[in-house]
Amino acid sequence: MEASSENLIAAAGDVWQTLTALIVAYAFSALGAILILIIGWIIAGLAERWSYSGLGAFKHIDETIKRFISKTLRYMILVLVGITVLSQFGVQTTSIIAALGAAGLAIGLALQGTLQNIAAGLMLLFLRPFRVGEYVDAGDVAGTIKEIGLFATELRTFDGLYVMAPNSSLWGKPIKNFSRNTTRRADIAVGIGYNDNVELGRSLLLDMMKQEPRVFDDPAPMVFVTELADNSVNLGLRYWSQSSDYEVLKSDMTNRAKSELEAHGLSIPFPQRDVHHFYEAGLPPREAAAGSDIN
Repeated sequence: MEASSENLIAAAGDVWQTLTALIVAYAFSALGAILILIIGWIIAGLAERWSYSGLGAFKHIDETIKRFISKTLRYMILVLVGITVLSQFGVQTTSIIAALGAAGLAIGLALQGTLQNIAAGLMLLFLRPFRVGEYVDAGDVAGTIKEIGLFATELRTFDGLYVMAPNSSLWGKPIKNFSRNTTRRADIAVGIGYNDNVELGRSLLLDMMKQEPRVFDDPAPMVFVTELADNSVNLGLRYWSQSSDYEVLKSDMTNRAKSELEAHGLSIPFPQRDVHHFYEAGLPPREAAAGSDIN
């Protein structure tokens, strides 16, 4: 019994000595790791705030991209701090970096579509083919931009519907921005009869556009013959105006063009067809007309 007690006491003493040696050996490493964590956390926060404030000096940089860059910088610093802390305890950081690289590659392959949308979102935010409040048409998607995110863009269609479009679907197609340029050209087609005076029609329509204050004098409005159609002589009205006036002004000018032409005796033709009756010899006119051909 005495031998067993002595062995137990000796084993406990060995364990205590081992723990003491470990504590002494890693005390400075643990203290250094704690200091590195505290300092790294402070530096990461300061870097996030400074980068966000610095990017705020550039007015053309979107709010979303400012937050994304500042957050990314913070997390990169924190990752470096974590690797440095592990190296304090003798961990081989080379293998950790390799493991992180492999994990990043696997995650990238799994989230290929999502990363594609993020890349497209960054390009949209940097190159800015459209801004919030502008009306755009990108093929399958058209509407007023409500928000540009890293993954998707929110739009409101012309008839009031909500649309969330993945950024890759917008970036991969030509984008028509109807709000970016402050001026816009409008073309209106108006038909008059073949028996009407073409020069009178051109003069009336040109005077009408010149009297409209929303129509620009430079470039000057124009009226010209565009086509000798089946039932009418088509006149083209072309003018420039503010983009904000485009829809309402085009409707007003179309309505006024009809009223102006009719007020001066010019007709607005509609599709017509001439019917010719060919009478067969020996048949009364009524019976021949019943079997006539219509061209």
